[in-house]
Amino acid sequence: MTGTTRSSADLDPRRRKILFRSWHRGTREMDLIMGRFADVHIGTLTEAELDDYERLIEVPDRDLFAWVTDKASTPANYDTSVFRSLKTFHSEGKGAWRG
Repeated sequence: MTGTTRSSADLDPRRRKILFRSWHRGTREMDLIMGRFADVHIGTLTEAELDDYERLIEVPDRDLFAWVTDKASTPANYDTSVFRSLKTFHSEGKGAWRG
């Protein structure tokens, strides 16, 4: 079970793959943060935003989690509008998890 609430039926192959990868990060915390964000935003991200989001998917969970939760500074090359949207989404409780 992935936890996703969004169907991928209407998505192009690239967006389907990104949605799947968002829900299969490796740690449950990052699955929930990125998966919930992708559920809401995957259909509206531009191609350039998808490029930025795919770069975030490649970041190890512990690093990305530290950036999202302000435990570490975000490197400038990852501090994009997509990352800031993800971080805001999480801080507003939409990407929160119940531990």
